[in-house]
Amino acid sequence: MFQGYLPMILEGLSVTLSVASVSLAIACVIGLIGASAKVYGGKAARLSAAAYTTTVRALPDLLVMLVVFYGGQILLNSISETHGWGYLDVDPYIAGVSTIGFVFGAYLTETFRGAILSVPAGQIEAGFAYGLSRFQVAFYILLPQMIRHAVPGLTNTWLVMLKATALVSIIGLDDMVHRAGLASAATREPFTFYALIGLIYLAVTTCSVLLFGALEKASSRGVRSGGAA
Repeated sequence: MFQGYLPMILEGLSVTLSVASVSLAIACVIGLIGASAKVYGGKAARLSAAAYTTTVRALPDLLVMLVVFYGGQILLNSISETHGWGYLDVDPYIAGVSTIGFVFGAYLTETFRGAILSVPAGQIEAGFAYGLSRFQVAFYILLPQMIRHAVPGLTNTWLVMLKATALVSIIGLDDMVHRAGLASAATREPFTFYALIGLIYLAVTTCSVLLFGALEKASSRGVRSGGAA
């Protein structure tokens, strides 16, 4: 039915998952920095974080990716030409994960900001009153509680990000969508292969929902719900 292309497409799935995982790690780092700037930063930090989240969330992901890939290529080669280093290529994998991480970092900034604000201020003040350092308060009091509040938003961001990884095929990365395109062009059966990767995406997102559901349950262990007696 798949004329021997199934193993090739499944190999592309590993690239897709790698892009999504690395992008999520980058987005989490950016999101934590952005949220900290918005909640605890000075006026300049708050304005910079607000400008970042407002601008990035207003632009299409594809547009940002093309600007980073082609704009980065031009910028790198301008610098290289100035120093006589020769022609430089932007690696599609690096361009893809950095762009997706940068874009979704804006969404996670808001997710983490809401999670931080959900932690009662009295608990943080109590930590300082007991003589804990800023790092100890963040690690032992703030972080465990904000994770519980952030998991639903993080789940949603991961699912959207996973689908957004299909954009990397446009800049030449050999992911699952790119390989399905090659298979459909060779066999002239585009519906078969695009339906196949649709089912693979559905399976991956279903497993992701189950895993994040388990994480949310684990992070809420011992927490009494509002309706509990």
